[in-house]
Amino acid sequence: MADSELRQRKQQDAGEPTKASKTKSGSKSKVRDEDAYSPWVDVLRVITFLFFASCGLSYWISNGESFFWGMKNKPNYMRQGPIYLTPEQLAAYDGKDPTKPVYVALNGTIFDVSVGRHIYGPGGSYNYFAGCDAARAFVTGCFAEDRTPDMRGVEDMFLPLDDPEIDAQYTAAELKELKAKELAVAQRQAHDALKHWVSFFGNSQKYHKVGYVKREKNWLEKQPRRKLCAAAQQGRTKRKSRYGGDE
Repeated sequence: MADSELRQRKQQDAGEPTKASKTKSGSKSKVRDEDAYSPWVDVLRVITFLFFASCGLSYWISNGESFFWGMKNKPNYMRQGPIYLTPEQLAAYDGKDPTKPVYVALNGTIFDVSVGRHIYGPGGSYNYFAGCDAARAFVTGCFAEDRTPDMRGVEDMFLPLDDPEIDAQYTAAELKELKAKELAVAQRQAHDALKHWVSFFGNSQKYHKVGYVKREKNWLEKQPRRKLCAAAQQGRTKRKSRYGGDE
């Protein structure tokens, strides 16, 4: 015990720290470190991490288009709720104004086709479809004449032409039944032709549904019935002979 006390006294005389003084000095250093610590450093680290993570996610989702969520063609889950436009309002989205998107409507549903502005915009081969609901034209192929959603009578393009000589091969009852069947088939063909285009836009990875056309009640009844356009009319053929050939 005497030797231990003697060594401590010698250390104190020589200015060397004893075990007790080392412990006390370490405690003071720890207190100074805690006083110097600022939580804002960690906050800054978190903010920096989130910023770079956001930039990386934006770049990945936009396929390299933007680091800051500024892509023109956002995925559906990032888009706003559906818009509702009257035909007059829809006409403003025909591609002439470069600051506005290009919209095409089909069967009452509006699609954003801005990614295909070179096709649907002014001078494009499908500009007839921009800024309107041209469902009829999609089926008839008469782009300039049929820029309307009125599908009444479109089935006529799938109906065979009447021919007195061939029709005479049937009795009146038979001809009536035959025409009813032909009409049912033609209506289904017109429906399927329009459905094809609705599915094309609805399932497209480039074009996105953004809303619906808003029309007044009973609008179709107020429109005069349209004639089948010339190109669609010329595609019709005569009714087949009941004997298996044309006459």
